[in-house]
Order: sequence, then C-alpha cells, then structure tokens
Amino acid sequence: MGLGVTGSAPVPARVFEGRRTWRLTPDAFTAAARLIAGAEAAHRPQAVVGIARGGTQLAEWVAAHLSVPAVVIGARHNTTDAPRASASGRVRLDAVPEAALAVLGRGRRLLVVDDVVGSGATLRAVLADLAARVAPVGVRTAVLCRNAGTRFAPDTWGWEVADWVVFPWEAPPPSAEPLPALTRLHHRTGPPVRDI
Repeated sequence: MGLGVTGSAPVPARVFEGRRTWRLTPDAFTAAARLIAGAEAAHRPQAVVGIARGGTQLAEWVAAHLSVPAVVIGARHNTTDAPRASASGRVRLDAVPEAALAVLGRGRRLLVVDDVVGSGATLRAVLADLAARVAPVGVRTAVLCRNAGTRFAPDTWGWEVADWVVFPWEAPPPSAEPLPALTRLHHRTGPPVRDI
C-alpha cells in the first residue's frame, strides 16, 4: 500500500457524551475477540488485516483462532491519542511491504479489523486501498467498538459507545469504568453504509 493521505472532507460527528471514559479490560478484549472470530469464521476469511495501532492485537488474535495469516496496515486518522481528540478528516496510510501484500494475495476473502470506528474514514481509506492493490473477492469488517455517532456500518462489532474508550494496549487513565460484559455482537443488517 502506498504511503498517502486521503480525503479532507468534513468528518461526520462522533459522539462523546463526556459522562465517563470506558476501559476495555484484557479479559473483555479476549471475550470480544473470541466472539468476533466465531462470528466471522462462517465467512471463511483467507487473511485478517489489522489497522495499526488499535487493530493489531485483534487481527493477531482472530487470525490465530481462524488459522489464517494476519497483516497489519498502518493508518492514522486522529492527530493525537489524547482522549476526545478531534479527527482530522485526513487519513494517512503507511507503506506496506510487498511481502505483506503477497501474504494477502489477489482475489481473496479478507477480514479487516480495528479497535474502534468513529467516523469510518480510516476503514474507508483502508478498504479503498485494498480494493486497488489486492482486489479482494470479498471484504468484511469487524471492530471492537462503534461510536454511536457514526453512520459507518461495519459487518460486526462489539460495543456501541458514546464516550471515549481506552484499550488494553494504551496507557490507562487515572479513572475509567470497565465496559459492560459483552454477551453478543452487533451485526449490520442492511447493505454496507461505507461511502459517507
């Protein structure tokens, strides 16, 4: 994938009620990853693509569970990791080595994962780049958390959130509430809402 910046359109509103900061515990992450892997197994992905940094651990866990390769793609939408930071409206895609693209192959079924979908800009940019570079025969998306303000509809997600979420691989805040136990996933029921 080429190094590049996509888009500069206004960013759809994300919702941050400001009532709390959520914390995804390692145990909750494992439970969610297990549910996502189980749900996506039926679609038989041939590789899992994680969007770094947040999607890296999820990609590795799901890929290992499904016995398929994982490839990590660097993409950045926020200008900082600070809580409630505004999205820039621009997505920077990092270069991906040819060896990683070879792992993905052309015309395969891919599962693209990330930690959270806020506006959908990062997932849209990665999906467009994958379509251009490896022409997958099918692509599904899964995230741990979906912001309540987005119109982007991943195929599968865990929590619907309206406040900032801190993940196990991030520095813990002074105080945060653990996300409630995840007992079932959300699934997109209509056609993809990705071109926003």
